[in-house]
Amino acid sequence: MSLRLHAPVVLPCDPACTVLRDAVVDVVDGRVAHVGAEADAPAFDGEVRRLSGILLPGLVNTHAHSPMVLLRGLGGDLPLLRWLREAMWPAEAKMKPEDIRVGMLLGAVEMLRNGVTTSAEMYFHGEQLADAVLTAGSRVLFGAAIMDLPGMPWRPMTDEITRWIDADGLRFGPDERVELSYGPHSAYILSPEALGEIAGQARDRGALVQVHVAESAEEDLAQRASHGSVPRLLEQAGVLGGRVLSAHSVHLSPEDVAIYAAHGVGIAHCPGSNTKLASGIAPLRSYLDAGVAVGLGTDGPASNDDLDLFEEARLAALLARVTSGDATAMRAADALLLATRGGAAALGRDDLGALEPGRWGDVVHVDVDDPAFATGLDAPDEQVLANLVWASGTRRVKDVWVAGRQVVADGETTNVDRRAAQAGVREAAARLR
Repeated sequence: MSLRLHAPVVLPCDPACTVLRDAVVDVVDGRVAHVGAEADAPAFDGEVRRLSGILLPGLVNTHAHSPMVLLRGLGGDLPLLRWLREAMWPAEAKMKPEDIRVGMLLGAVEMLRNGVTTSAEMYFHGEQLADAVLTAGSRVLFGAAIMDLPGMPWRPMTDEITRWIDADGLRFGPDERVELSYGPHSAYILSPEALGEIAGQARDRGALVQVHVAESAEEDLAQRASHGSVPRLLEQAGVLGGRVLSAHSVHLSPEDVAIYAAHGVGIAHCPGSNTKLASGIAPLRSYLDAGVAVGLGTDGPASNDDLDLFEEARLAALLARVTSGDATAMRAADALLLATRGGAAALGRDDLGALEPGRWGDVVHVDVDDPAFATGLDAPDEQVLANLVWASGTRRVKDVWVAGRQVVADGETTNVDRRAAQAGVREAAARLR
């Protein structure tokens, strides 16, 4: 299958955040084959779509619990630990495997309509979750949630995801749209010994480890008293060294950041959830300046409460500016790269997050028939980027392709009936209440 997409503006999300004018994106056999000005494009034998507006790579959500759409709005005015213990965990204990599929299906639909083609999910019942993603046409890095609580011992949960990886491989499905990974919940749920053993199994298989770190100031006081900080605990326990994604990471010291930089740890920055739960504001600029790969995460739709990565990009940049007192701390271009290329880097994936030859052909089309773009696409590059990030966001996402296959057309998903997916969530949520 070959597809050429042409648009007045193409944002490949290279490190310089270049703005290409009158350009094309060629996708052949699911992967980007060429990106550049139409005048310089090679001969092409395939379907050609001429579009108005802007093309950019699919956004990468580096931390989510999307099946929690079933719990959206519960405990919305509680701080993090009370929200978990009083609202989330009791409700999740009632969830059946089919509930996870129903919730993930609508979560995937919501994300695709917002231009998010890949999400890193930490949750349970991976087979149902992966099936929902494959049905919707999106991508997922499924991190099997591993906890150590009464009735939920960590070792069987770890062995289960290990057996799955050994049986089916790290990535599978059409266009490698599912990747399996380990999701040890946190250092306040799991012992250092358990964390180290889980990470060792992940390293042996080249798998990602997704772990919550320093989300709030109160959650891991005992770990800090024993080890100085959670990153130090992770280093001492042998967790670092492979592919590791540190979710939230709000309360890190300069020494913690240096540990992450030395070990190549990625951070999932979740400003929407962190502010809603009053967990704090991560010093984003210091992480980037230290050379740490940072992507954006929505966290769960019960703590955010949406799955909108453009909103996260805007909020991340605004918070970086106001906390530093520097209006140049994060540009619109910087924010866009966090949502695309940065997210792929944080996950250790060099095949996502940019429109470059060899990467997967995950493409988003933003229509510009909107007041946000009334100044025109012939405006200077900085103004076009500013209008996309600051003014437009998701509301003009019109079409989305994953590996060259269209999964959103004129704002609606092509593989899933959105209203039927919403009805499924409504029925399940009523039972959980």
